[in-house]
Amino acid sequence: MEELKILQKVFDMMDYAYKALAQYPKGEKFALVADIKRCMDSILERVIEADKKYYKKTTLQELDVGVAKLKAYIRLSYNLGFLPIKKYDIWSGMVVEIGKMVGGWIKSTNK
Repeated sequence: MEELKILQKVFDMMDYAYKALAQYPKGEKFALVADIKRCMDSILERVIEADKKYYKKTTLQELDVGVAKLKAYIRLSYNLGFLPIKKYDIWSGMVVEIGKMVGGWIKSTNK
């Protein structure tokens, strides 16, 4: 059941993120925006893979790394002035929540 919740959270985060990314400067569309989208796509793929695989450990570790990368990209976007504080707070809050869910998922599979 946890896996389905995290998948919905990732969809919600991506929905919000794509709208925020549309407001980035034109010069960043093929640089930072592309990197962020690729990172989010990777997170979505890892959630689906972890849900379907019998051995999840490596996939969950990759998912955890992807979430950490996305946090870094969002922080960089804020520091460069591409994200206003409100959007940064909302988006990073969504990613932190996903990260907590991933951490719980990792702990539950280690038992």
